[in-house]
Amino acid sequence: MDLLDECLANRSVLMAPVVLAELLSDPSLPAVAESRLLGISLAESLPGFWRRSGKLRAELIRRGCRPKLADTLIVQTCLDHKATLLTRDRDFGAFARWAGLKLI
Repeated sequence: MDLLDECLANRSVLMAPVVLAELLSDPSLPAVAESRLLGISLAESLPGFWRRSGKLRAELIRRGCRPKLADTLIVQTCLDHKATLLTRDRDFGAFARWAGLKLI
C-alpha cells in the first residue's frame, strides 16, 4: 500500500477544492472514482484566502517563476491548513523553495 492509499484508508487526507474540480473535469472519469473523490474531505478556503493566493503568486512571479494559478491555489490551501502536499508534479518545487510548502 502506498502513502496515498494509506492516508485515504485512515481518512487523513484533505483535498483542495480546485483539485476536486480538476479531477472531476475528466470526461472519462468512472462513476465509482467520482463517488470516491466526493467522499474526501475538502480543505475549505479561510478568510483572506484570495488575497494571500494573489500575493503568493506575485511573489513567485517577482522571483522569476511562472506559477500556474491552480497550483498557487493548491499551495495556499496547504499553507493555510498547515498541510503537506503529496504530489509527483515538479511544478511545486518553487513553492517549496520560496513559500515554505512542505512536499512529499
